[in-house]
Amino acid sequence: MDVEASSGLRRISRILLATDLSRASAGASDEAIQLARALRAELLAVSVIDGLQGGVFERQPERMDQRRAARELAAQALVIRGRRAGVQTTFLVWEGDPGPAIVEAAEAEHADLVVIGSRGRNRVERAVLGSVSDHVIRHARCPVLIVRA
Repeated sequence: MDVEASSGLRRISRILLATDLSRASAGASDEAIQLARALRAELLAVSVIDGLQGGVFERQPERMDQRRAARELAAQALVIRGRRAGVQTTFLVWEGDPGPAIVEAAEAEHADLVVIGSRGRNRVERAVLGSVSDHVIRHARCPVLIVRA
């Protein structure tokens, strides 16, 4: 008899890592790789480019193709790390508002678990800027693991 089936536990076979490939999300990436390896699960890393921001918070605005190319280059290193750890790892870049796009990606890719980092913003910052992780927790149909930076 399958222990997971008899205990009512869901098998986690696909983990979606939501990452912006920054230092702040490095802990979530590490945790997702370790978890995927331990569970023998596939790791799908998803990074969202917010097309509406268009570089507003950066010193110099960038073209979308430049932002995408930079993101894809950084993603290659993450994929290599995952594969070296023995985890089947793939990477996707989505465009849109990060919170809803992560939820959509989790549904579209049939994720069993979402792993996402948290920057640890205070209440005022969350109220003004919102929180991607808060949105994902409230709207994802699968479990969500928040990893603090």
